[in-house]
Amino acid sequence: MSGNEHFRPELFEFLRELRENNNKEWFAANRERYETNVREPLLGFVSDFGPRLHEISRNFVADPRKSGGSMFRIHRDTRFSRDKTPYKTHAAAQFNHVKGKNVHSPGFYIHLEPDNVFAGNGIWHPDSKTLAKIRDRIIAHPNRWREAISGKSFTDMCTLSGDSLKRHPRGYDPDHPLIEDLKRKDFISITLFAEADACSPDFLDRFTQACRAAAPFVEFLTTAVGLEW
Repeated sequence: MSGNEHFRPELFEFLRELRENNNKEWFAANRERYETNVREPLLGFVSDFGPRLHEISRNFVADPRKSGGSMFRIHRDTRFSRDKTPYKTHAAAQFNHVKGKNVHSPGFYIHLEPDNVFAGNGIWHPDSKTLAKIRDRIIAHPNRWREAISGKSFTDMCTLSGDSLKRHPRGYDPDHPLIEDLKRKDFISITLFAEADACSPDFLDRFTQACRAAAPFVEFLTTAVGLEW
């Protein structure tokens, strides 16, 4: 038991108000609230999760730096978006593989948003070459794949999520017994939490439990893309 709460209701209150006042003037006036109620608690969570993550796999990183670490910045990249609101209305951190180059690498993830708190694990939006590696490994090791997504811990805590193709991917047998998994464009699992869960003293324990439950799934994906688990 961690016995130490990292997040308080003020985090979600700030994000709700930011959603209604998503502009630079409001954020500047409330920056101290962001730093006190969002940034510092999340950095503390990242730091405290580090030793637990190493027990799952020493090849994944929990980096508590304010910039360039596991925590995503609050500023949105609006260069190619019609939505020009400057700030994200959620807080999040990604725990990537030490050799992972970006958010699309294998990893563990925490998402904190009003009415939308979850642990996400796996690979989100992999490129075509990475997708092919995962699909080919599923075909080559179907029993390992089934074991990774059908263990009791996984099915009790995790749900496979993400986008899928409507038709079978080109070059793959449409009658393959695992065709629905081969159609996946995202290979992620989700564990949902309530805001009250996130604000409880045992949330770090519960998040860790979700990551442990998803570990065989993430291990399969990590090995599939040629990285060491």
